[in-house]
Amino acid sequence: MDSKKELLRNVLSESILGFQFWSLFTGLFPMVWFYPLNQLDITGYEVLLGVLLVPIFCENDMILSAIKSRTGLGVLRVISLASVASFQAPTTFIRLLTISVGTAASILVLIATLSSNSLEQRFMTLWGLLFGYFATLVGRIWYISLFPTWADLFSNNLALTFGAIATIDRLLLGTYLDDLKKDKASIESLEPRSNWFFAGIGFGSFLYVLTAVYGDVSVVCRWVGQGYPNNGPDPNPWGSGILHAVFVGIVISMKFQQLPYNILWWSFGCCGLFALYFLPTYIGFAGGIILAIYLMSIGPALIDEVFLHPPGRSVTVAMATFMLEILFSIWTIAYNFVPGGVYTREHTGVILLVISITWFISLCWHGDSVNFLAKIRTKIDLNDGQKLLTVLIFLLTVGLTGFVYRLQPAVYEHKVEKVLKRQITTLIWTFHFGFDNEGWPSLERAAKLLNESGADVITLLESDASKPYLGNNDLGMWLGEKLKMYVDFGPSTKDHTWGNLILSKYPIVYSVHHLLPSPHGELAPAISATVNVSGVLINLVTSHMGNDRDNLDRQLQAEYLSNLTARSHNPVILLAYVTSAPGSRDYQKFLSKGRLKDIDDTDRDRWCEYIMYRGLIRLGYARISHGGLSDTELQLAKFEIPDFESKDWVDNDAIEIDPSKVPNDQKFNSRFGTFRNGHNWARTHQFHASTPKYFLPLKKANTDNDDNL
Repeated sequence: MDSKKELLRNVLSESILGFQFWSLFTGLFPMVWFYPLNQLDITGYEVLLGVLLVPIFCENDMILSAIKSRTGLGVLRVISLASVASFQAPTTFIRLLTISVGTAASILVLIATLSSNSLEQRFMTLWGLLFGYFATLVGRIWYISLFPTWADLFSNNLALTFGAIATIDRLLLGTYLDDLKKDKASIESLEPRSNWFFAGIGFGSFLYVLTAVYGDVSVVCRWVGQGYPNNGPDPNPWGSGILHAVFVGIVISMKFQQLPYNILWWSFGCCGLFALYFLPTYIGFAGGIILAIYLMSIGPALIDEVFLHPPGRSVTVAMATFMLEILFSIWTIAYNFVPGGVYTREHTGVILLVISITWFISLCWHGDSVNFLAKIRTKIDLNDGQKLLTVLIFLLTVGLTGFVYRLQPAVYEHKVEKVLKRQITTLIWTFHFGFDNEGWPSLERAAKLLNESGADVITLLESDASKPYLGNNDLGMWLGEKLKMYVDFGPSTKDHTWGNLILSKYPIVYSVHHLLPSPHGELAPAISATVNVSGVLINLVTSHMGNDRDNLDRQLQAEYLSNLTARSHNPVILLAYVTSAPGSRDYQKFLSKGRLKDIDDTDRDRWCEYIMYRGLIRLGYARISHGGLSDTELQLAKFEIPDFESKDWVDNDAIEIDPSKVPNDQKFNSRFGTFRNGHNWARTHQFHASTPKYFLPLKKANTDNDDNL
């Protein structure tokens, strides 16, 4: 390289293009997954994952030569850039098709550059890929776990702008042509350590762990989280530990190129892998730190092994391995809806065992050989390595600054006047993983809706989007910071459920995460928590029970949850997705054995969401239409905390639908309209289904009626 300026130009351009690659590569699965998620069945769109196997065409020498040519590579770069604009497509189906084409093109670009005859081109592409990945982690910190490219229109345009600059720069440069002839002889003299198949499965497993566990720095915290007060590391600030570990791993890969081939180092990585999966809270988090260091330290070596073979076969095996491991991880959770699910149910440990074996075979099974990166060291000045490290340190600093900027004291109390009235408003919503009914991100709109609802405690079901095929988004952290609420996320991501979380304006003093009995259907999650409402402890139980076709599951789950509420010595509120009609067996179980009262037993037009309670005075009940943000409405219940020293307090039993007869502090937000019969199917958020209803003391209601005579 001629100068520091030239090096920085190349590093920046390749890192931006690396960032663009990860945008497309990780953005494909959530788009494909949306369709079976909506229909709870295999839809056929899954076939688009086949674009990951596009490297197989590179087995043809003519095709491989074409994509490595200046013109072919340029066309592929432009296609990759254009597909970033898929976020602005008129429909999600067009977006899916566009991002699929872009992902295929970006993989071919990777093949063309990493199998180039120029050592310098390979070098810059490799580090651009790793630095681009590190930049995605940094960007997600500032975007509170969202991928910047897909967060909003402004950010998408920003990604397009920087991508265009980097693409034009590479088009003008063409490739590192000066060294092609002499580099070709050097590359051809290198011998790979393993055969093409073993190299491919090792790299594929690397890609899987990178996206499944380290797609965002918050994911490890969600893998090891438990209930309060010993809930384990919060994503902010503990996610900074993951960022540091990734940084250390990359630096190790730059300084110690032979370390990945050491069997003791492999054992070190395996300890981290299995500690993360089997151990809770901070011990499991330490395993995540170890695994991050190990993973990033072996990344360049695995890339080296893959691209010393004909990429048509080795990269195809890598992508097939990655795809199969992703699909297997889906099968471990969605086993109730997919063929062969009975054999994959909750078997994430099997994937991890296979991954550890693939890394051993790829890196440790064969004898010593000259490493590709070591060969590059004879070409790249050692000072250039320091300059690369400077860029990495800069990215680390930007990421840590993001944590500091976001870190705020977690004190989210009510205004004094509302606390003195001893009221609490609860809400339940099936959140649909932060995607609306058309597949577009819905977080900003959802946060606005939840804020306007006035809820003090919010329970969100289907809310674990930290999985790679749901975008690695930490919805609890994002909403908690936006709404200034405490968060209880559970059960953990590794527990094979679709997620459950509680957001509370009041401190959460204790909670337990439950996996409900599920002998036939999907594993059902639940949280039982205690919140401190201005000195009064109130218990909350929230759950997503099994599907209506799994009769035994629902029977056992209703029994389990009823036992939880029956044992509560504090006032208790159940917010649950019951999948049964009012008056059904499970409904009656909650009333009888659970010793609960329905917020509105006159509402017979319900199926899934229910709010029940004991030890409180009901004030109001409302149902708000989802407006296309989810497939399920929002339900709210407002309660008054009674004076427990008074032995003669009674619940409100008179139903009132005229808001003029209701105290102002008891009313729901009028932004959602007034009482409405029937369902609102429009794309607006309105009261519907014969709500809102307010509850008054019988004496007051009778007095009001007498006044109207």
